[in-house]
Amino acid sequence: MADTSDTDVTAAWDRLTALPRPSLKDLFADAGRVAAMTTTLDLPGGSIRFDWSKTHLSPDHVAAFEALAAAAGFAQRRAALLAGERINVTEDRPVGHMAQRGQGDAAMVEEASALHARMRGLVAAIRGGTFGTVRHLIHIGIGGSALGPKLALDALARPDQADPDAGPAIAVEVVANIDGQALEEAFARCDPAATMIAVASKTFTTTETMTNAASALDWLKANGVADPYGRAVALTAAPDKAVEWGIDETRVLPFSESVGGRYSLWSSIGFPIALACGWDDFAEMLDGAAAMDRHFIEEDGAANVALRAAFADLYYTHLVGCQTRACFAYDERLRLLPSYLQQLEMESNGKRATLDGKPVTQPTAPITWGGVGTDAQHAVFQLLHQGTAVVPVDFIAAIIPGDTLDPVHHRNLLANCFGQGAALMAGKANADPARAYPGDRPSATMLCEDINPATLGALIAFHEHRTFANGVILGINSFDQFGVELGKEIAKSIGQGGGHFDTSTTALMKAAGIA
Repeated sequence: MADTSDTDVTAAWDRLTALPRPSLKDLFADAGRVAAMTTTLDLPGGSIRFDWSKTHLSPDHVAAFEALAAAAGFAQRRAALLAGERINVTEDRPVGHMAQRGQGDAAMVEEASALHARMRGLVAAIRGGTFGTVRHLIHIGIGGSALGPKLALDALARPDQADPDAGPAIAVEVVANIDGQALEEAFARCDPAATMIAVASKTFTTTETMTNAASALDWLKANGVADPYGRAVALTAAPDKAVEWGIDETRVLPFSESVGGRYSLWSSIGFPIALACGWDDFAEMLDGAAAMDRHFIEEDGAANVALRAAFADLYYTHLVGCQTRACFAYDERLRLLPSYLQQLEMESNGKRATLDGKPVTQPTAPITWGGVGTDAQHAVFQLLHQGTAVVPVDFIAAIIPGDTLDPVHHRNLLANCFGQGAALMAGKANADPARAYPGDRPSATMLCEDINPATLGALIAFHEHRTFANGVILGINSFDQFGVELGKEIAKSIGQGGGHFDTSTTALMKAAGIA
């Protein structure tokens, strides 16, 4: 017999399934539609406008999703997250990324603040010349230990955005792939005499990261650096392992076990951002994320922009059967955001077991994909406009351009961004089916006033909270990732020349000469 909460959740889903599915044209007959489905948040670095009006969420759907969130215990789970309770039940841990931004459990916030102070001190020492001339950093990690820093660095540490008052320019190479070409390409862009190495691994045992780190130290030594370990920094939740590996404890920057990899940007994993951009920029990222945290904590129902976004996600996944969701950044500074969101959303919510260990009976995370506008318009938008699959689309753009060229560039960029959303919704009839557009296709738009550390921090935090909200309503744990382990275990067995495998895998091993 299901308990009351299960019964309430089932009843809420039944209510949603029974509601008629409106067309966007019908929804826009309401003159108040845009105002009701748009929220502008004022943040430390400028505002962000969240416009979900071009989704199929009717007022009835919103009310039903609010009832579903209540039945799923959203408010209680949010409070537990904030209080530092062990909501990561499979690993028996609290979830501490908001504490990195000063929100939540006092003890976790205090620990994060102390570790930030330690990191700030090392950043100041490196920039102040304690380690001699440093012009390059090779940041070695994988997954969340690389994707977050790479996104932020690409958005904020561009040469044209360098702050002359922030100290000497330090270029960062982020290396994740164990393919040696990735590391050699980074070596080619760095002067070994002026290079430091950051090794980012929560456990300090990640095979790809530790293999790359050893090769990076070999490169330093081969190029005349007498003490390669003296040029290395460790970013880890296992400081003892880093010291055992050979890094002096003064250059070990710990972070808490409660901070998951894809949520670790705000911890010492953000070291390369602080080093390349300056501490003030990193602190502004934290402030922007904290502002989004406060909105997420204080607002309820559809007034909470992350929860509203989750309602739309669940509408399309569950009620329409969409298997993918696309994100297109109409700003070159955010070109890596779709890749970042792929891990955040699919590793968090790509699950098949509920919190209490039962099989999931409904779809969980859709496949997240995307690209950069206007490039993607000439590659994949054909399918979005005329294909047989309905794909919800997120558009992200900024009012203030990131360039100093003729304003016609940015005007055309924004015109394309807004035009695509309008075209997806409106469609166009034509007697020739090849030239007809069905329309009634959903999109949402996030329009930033500017792309700067604070707004970037807020955007990332918004997507974290959106992911969490989806997970709560689905009744799954968004904070473990056991699905990545099996392939790694088998790869380790193959690498060590052991194990028994299917005939195809065995034949591939023999063909490659690694059997």
